[in-house]
Amino acid sequence: MARIEEVGSETPVTLPDSSSPPSSFMFLLRIMSKRRTWACIFVLVYGILLVCSWNFLKSMLSWYNIEAKTSSSGWPAVYASVLLGVVFGGLSMAAALAVMVPAILVTWIAVVVLLAFFGKPRKALVAEGGKITKEIFSFVMRVLLKEGNVVAALCAVLGYFALIGRNSE
Repeated sequence: MARIEEVGSETPVTLPDSSSPPSSFMFLLRIMSKRRTWACIFVLVYGILLVCSWNFLKSMLSWYNIEAKTSSSGWPAVYASVLLGVVFGGLSMAAALAVMVPAILVTWIAVVVLLAFFGKPRKALVAEGGKITKEIFSFVMRVLLKEGNVVAALCAVLGYFALIGRNSE
């Protein structure tokens, strides 16, 4: 008999030997069930996003420096600041979405469990769960878009004034 222990579980689950998963699968399951692993993946992804955005910022500034020398108008600063606002607004929405997905999932589970405790039949739970999922998703997307647009606008305005101030030096 093979033993599989879940994180936080008091009683181990035993499987017959004929249906025991391969050892590589068990190793992967054991690693992925740790919070540390998910925290490392989270930090790695955000580190990659930070490096990419830093490289984008440096390339945008070098493009702006070339354009600012050849043009006497303020249009290159407007173009660069709008592009910076769009990119960093999109990055902030992606970061917020990565944090919001687990929160949405926990909220949805809590609501469905509470409905089950109040004696709703299974078919009603499925129907209510679908309605709740649509409602939570639409609310979260509205908030996400509003917050992302605010960050994009703020980055664009700050970027414009930073580029104009840099150009006047």
